[in-house]
Amino acid sequence: MNVQVNDRLPANLAMGTVMLRVGDLAKVSGYYRGALGLEVIAEADGGLYLGRGAVPVVHLAPAPGLQVASRGEAGLFHTAILFEDRAALAAAVASAAQYDPTAFAGSADHLVSEAFYFTDPEGNGIELYYDRPRDAWEWDNTGAGRQVKMASLALSPQAYLREHLTEAALDGLRGSAAAVGHVHLQVGDTATAEAFYVSTLGFERTAGFHGQALFVSAGGYHHHMAMNVWNSRGAGPRRDTLGLGEVLISVPSADDVAGLADRLKTAGVASHHTGAELVFEDPWRNRLRVAAG
Repeated sequence: MNVQVNDRLPANLAMGTVMLRVGDLAKVSGYYRGALGLEVIAEADGGLYLGRGAVPVVHLAPAPGLQVASRGEAGLFHTAILFEDRAALAAAVASAAQYDPTAFAGSADHLVSEAFYFTDPEGNGIELYYDRPRDAWEWDNTGAGRQVKMASLALSPQAYLREHLTEAALDGLRGSAAAVGHVHLQVGDTATAEAFYVSTLGFERTAGFHGQALFVSAGGYHHHMAMNVWNSRGAGPRRDTLGLGEVLISVPSADDVAGLADRLKTAGVASHHTGAELVFEDPWRNRLRVAAG
């Protein structure tokens, strides 16, 4: 199915708060506050909204009766938090490494971005990253579709901190801007993911990796969402577990929400549409909410 231009998601959409269902609210919120410098923005909806300034990054919703998902199940791969400059990223990485060195899961130069990976106390993946300027990204137009060039090159945390960490950035850790830049999911297969996220929702495919990973975006970003099968190939619909509760996508207007509601209805995807927002699930029962404003 070829997606028409008017069926694509708006170029100026933004990723919003990621809701996590947690078993130990105090322990998990302590990690996001102590390690990453997030602050409690609101106590609402039965949990905590944590972020920077007025921008919520995660919503921690208590779910003490649920079990941790197994490694091979569909669900969250990581929530990616975007920082405004390298010094702010370095300060967050240094803070997280000092808070719990065992939570560090790796780092990589992705050409379009520089990224450091951590795992929260209940196994939810976290990426902390900085985007290189868009004019430095390279695109390949020779294949079936326009693809952004990405890689996973070595990136030394020690060298990065030596070069970019400053006392001012450490002192201003809680005041610097940070927001969800993208969300990466574990799924059962990338072909089904592409049919849903590209052909039905209206994202544009920006990259793929040998049937193992898919990257999609709106407006020429390198990726707002990604899906991979590295741990979860063949996974079916999710059980009711701890971990990902909901991914929020913000679009400019109610008309954008209505247009998506029509596409979902045509594709036979069940949804709940209130006018200002639309709630639905992907083929693996990952819940998404698209809201205006």
